[in-house]
Amino acid sequence: MGRIGLLVSDMIISFMWVWSGVLIKIYVFSILGFGHGPGGEIIKCALSIVNMFFFALLGKVTNGGTYNPLTVLSGAITGDFSRFLFTVGARIPAQVIGSIAGVWLIIAAFPEVGHGPRLNVDLHRGALTEGLLTFAIVTVSLGLARKIPGSFFTKTWISSVSKLTLHILGSDLTGGCMNPASVMGWAYARGDHFTKEHIMVYWLAPMEATLLAIWTFRVVVPPAQEDKVDVKAKPE
Repeated sequence: MGRIGLLVSDMIISFMWVWSGVLIKIYVFSILGFGHGPGGEIIKCALSIVNMFFFALLGKVTNGGTYNPLTVLSGAITGDFSRFLFTVGARIPAQVIGSIAGVWLIIAAFPEVGHGPRLNVDLHRGALTEGLLTFAIVTVSLGLARKIPGSFFTKTWISSVSKLTLHILGSDLTGGCMNPASVMGWAYARGDHFTKEHIMVYWLAPMEATLLAIWTFRVVVPPAQEDKVDVKAKPE
């Protein structure tokens, strides 16, 4: 898939991602009639994991399409400079546009869904929370990407459960988002997307944590042996 196709995939998948979270809540709490007790939360968590499997499959089908800027940023930092420019200048804006369009249509169709994640603590605690959550999930993602034994199902299961656990841990503080694009969609709808709190907590802190996680992973985890090419084994 070319670069244009990848941008279209990022935009559409980001659009679908913000919709999926809202539809799961509507299905569990409105259609099925579960309250916010343990039963409803368990069903919502189970559907969320199924949802993450679906988006992981979409990523494979589209050869890398994704809804999270941190995912593409992590890959861009370890790649060449042209890939980094393409990611920062095109892929992340495409994800933001898809998220903004998705949230706008959600609010138009379901005004009662609320206004998305909000910062419920002070700025420094919020930035630290999002930073720590991002550091953890990026570290997990890097470990899974290092060709550890296991199938697509196993890796996706580990990644999904990790994301869900971290989301729950941070949900009462910052929303536990770990996704600047989706937060930007809701913040744009509220009109507070240019505030210091939004930029520092939901953009700067996760991106700095992503950089720190990549650097730490490189220092702590040595390169895999199979990544090294044995020149002597190659025929002349």
